[in-house]
Amino acid sequence: MLIWYFGVGGDFISASSVASYQMTEIISQNPIVGLGVFIFCVLLAVILGAIVGALSILPSAKLRGDYLGVTLLAISEVVYFIMFYNTGIIGGYYGVSIPDILAFVPGEYRMYAYTVLALIGALIIYIFLERLLNSPYGRILRGHRENEDLIKAFGRDVMKLRVKTMALGSAIAAIAGVIFVFYSSSVVGNAFNRVEWTFYPFLIVLLGGKGNNRGVVLGALIFVLLKMLIDYYKFDIKYLLHLPFEAIWLQYIVFGILALLILCYKPEGILKEKPIYTPPIKSRMEGQ
Repeated sequence: MLIWYFGVGGDFISASSVASYQMTEIISQNPIVGLGVFIFCVLLAVILGAIVGALSILPSAKLRGDYLGVTLLAISEVVYFIMFYNTGIIGGYYGVSIPDILAFVPGEYRMYAYTVLALIGALIIYIFLERLLNSPYGRILRGHRENEDLIKAFGRDVMKLRVKTMALGSAIAAIAGVIFVFYSSSVVGNAFNRVEWTFYPFLIVLLGGKGNNRGVVLGALIFVLLKMLIDYYKFDIKYLLHLPFEAIWLQYIVFGILALLILCYKPEGILKEKPIYTPPIKSRMEGQ
């Protein structure tokens, strides 16, 4: 879009660099433009993310459980290879440049500004999901997770529920993607590391507690702290314990063992999922 707006010629990847530089220069003089670009990209990402999420769940009309999980993973792999090897979509393995939406912030404070932006986004999403979880829709989601046949017995369309849920989840993931892209100042058509982008999010949920927004936040904080400590002290740990493998594998081994321990001894996570008490239930409990 920026390439078209500035009328930049040449190949897609080089043109993106020129257009991003020109937009960054404009943003450095006018902060409103940077914030406007960010809001526009978030709205566009939410719409496209919801559409992609809804379409991706359509092949699962007759699938459930492990079969559904394998199907979704297969779809993600197909999308990954298309994005990675087709340089005409988002630059593929070369990537494309992105303007700095906080170019008006002095360089030494820009990292803190992006941190604040990410925290504000996370807080808004957390509040939204908390209200959603305690709504009738959230209770239906819990019921669907525990017993799909029971939801069908109450006359609910399970497929429609799946489509709505995938659309919502993909839209939220798209918001996180926008924040990450602007932070890294580039878009690359790969997931860098399959362990970190597929396994680790599941580990965070297992660690904190599934079906529990506060648990997920706690799990994320603990996970990030452990990851940073392991990355910083991994060579010291290797020499101290005389480990018979390279230090770069220590992180994967530790988190793999942690996942096994959680699944075996505390599958509910650190913060156990609590029942949802609707206003009528609360009033009745208070009356007793």
